[in-house]
Amino acid sequence: MSTLLDISQVGMEFPTPSGPFTALRDINLKIRQGEFVSLIGHSGCGKSTVLNIVAGLHRATSGGVILNGREVTEPGPERAVVFQNHSLLPWLTAYENVELAVKQVFRKRMSRPEIREWIDHNLELVHMTHAAHKRPGEISGGMKQRVGIARALAMQPKVLLMDEPFGALDALTRAHMQDSLMEIQADLKNTVIMITHDVDEAVLLSDRIVMMTNGPAATIGEVLDIDLERPRHRLELAGDSHYNHYRARVLKFLHERHAKPGLDRSQRQPAPVADETVQGSARDTGKVVDAA
Repeated sequence: MSTLLDISQVGMEFPTPSGPFTALRDINLKIRQGEFVSLIGHSGCGKSTVLNIVAGLHRATSGGVILNGREVTEPGPERAVVFQNHSLLPWLTAYENVELAVKQVFRKRMSRPEIREWIDHNLELVHMTHAAHKRPGEISGGMKQRVGIARALAMQPKVLLMDEPFGALDALTRAHMQDSLMEIQADLKNTVIMITHDVDEAVLLSDRIVMMTNGPAATIGEVLDIDLERPRHRLELAGDSHYNHYRARVLKFLHERHAKPGLDRSQRQPAPVADETVQGSARDTGKVVDAA
């Protein structure tokens, strides 16, 4: 697969009363067409800042982002964002929320019947056809997120950017949403970059997991290739040795960063992979304590 997105030498500083704060330094990452990449790391490691730079919501202080041969300098429909909070307009129905995005992108290219068909198609992708004419206040949190994903997909983005899209959902709804996202990505072959707190979610969904070092001046500490056959089924993977190996690698990285946040990887002593305290907390909750 060819490189679709090239994040090169990206650094980010924010002004503060006491001087510039360096949030990111030397972020280098090439993402291939159709790849699913997760970003994970502790609070303050700059995951959302990376996502916002790719989205065009922030302009990097140094370096830059190239998407399909063109520099990213501002937001655009080829990069759709799904946030943790659904951000639907409460006075519009699910259909109308998706329609708003479709008309913005395709008003001059699609007829009215084509627009209606395209909206229906994207609501069907996320299994929300039955609630197309309900407003956000009339549907559940998981259903709101489905509509948000439908709205993003309806823009036909080259890259789907997801900032903890399932973080506010209960465990059962979250699992259903993860399964739906895997189905959609398998069907559309779209490129996804997702921020997550959840180690199990990252391993289940990703082709690669990008592990960020602690801030300030956060950077990429390690990139883990997830070589698990697709389609993936969570119950079958629970006892899979490869799945558990990947899970332990991510937990180890996060545990070491939490225990010794000021040290670079080359300076740290390796922590035992089978750390029962860390693995136990993640096994029970699906998350690493203080990972954000």
